[in-house]
Amino acid sequence: MFAPLLQNLRDRRPLVHAITNYVTANDCANLLLACGASPIMADDPDEAPEITAHAAGLVLNLGTLHRGTISAMVACGKTANARGIPVVLDPVGAGASRLRTETALQLLREVRLTVIRGNLSEMEALARGHGGAHGVDAAQTVTRDNLEGCCALVQDFARRTGAVAAMSGAVDLVSDGQQVFCIRNGHPMMRLVTGTGCQLSCLAGAFAAANPDHPLEAAAAAVCAMGLCGEIAHQRLGPADGNGSLRTYILDAVCRLTPEQLEKGARYELR
Repeated sequence: MFAPLLQNLRDRRPLVHAITNYVTANDCANLLLACGASPIMADDPDEAPEITAHAAGLVLNLGTLHRGTISAMVACGKTANARGIPVVLDPVGAGASRLRTETALQLLREVRLTVIRGNLSEMEALARGHGGAHGVDAAQTVTRDNLEGCCALVQDFARRTGAVAAMSGAVDLVSDGQQVFCIRNGHPMMRLVTGTGCQLSCLAGAFAAANPDHPLEAAAAAVCAMGLCGEIAHQRLGPADGNGSLRTYILDAVCRLTPEQLEKGARYELR
């Protein structure tokens, strides 16, 4: 199912405009290069919408949010909508502060989003419309024990927003409001690398840009690919290697991932 989507990404090499955060911007840019896309990062309101107009995908990340980027995100989102460009929102830390939560909710109201990728705490905060998360990391996560309830939540959230919802956790869930992909790729050590979630959102943006007619499958392919590359990276670790090596090996794995590897290594079920 996913091999043609990755092949399209490699062949089409879409330009992806990412308004991301200064903690992970370099890794996000390298991730986009590794997967076959071309990154561009501009967040000044005076130029950002113009940059979006030339891109094939837009990624909005609230990780290090400040007032200067909020207007740029809204304007870029509206430009993308006018031109039919897929938009991915990563509502990092939604629920942790009023500014983050209100900004994410504003984007939900004013921009037609293609994919919303976040953890359980972030999506619950947006579904409720107010705060409650403990920070940028998930205060709680999707597990086998709460899987049924989380499937219902992500499915309902996708229906209400009109976007594909991708919820990260021990089991990743991706839904368009009808179907739910339950994805079991990844390795727990990925949590020790700052920005793997931000990179995943950019990867989702790249897959969506290269496969604009298949947003659900594009998002699921991105989640499977990132998790699979985390597994491949972990297998490379030697006795003296830690999270720094894993960070590099994840990028290497994304760069070298083939459509055949993704097709064979993706572990998911459809509900």
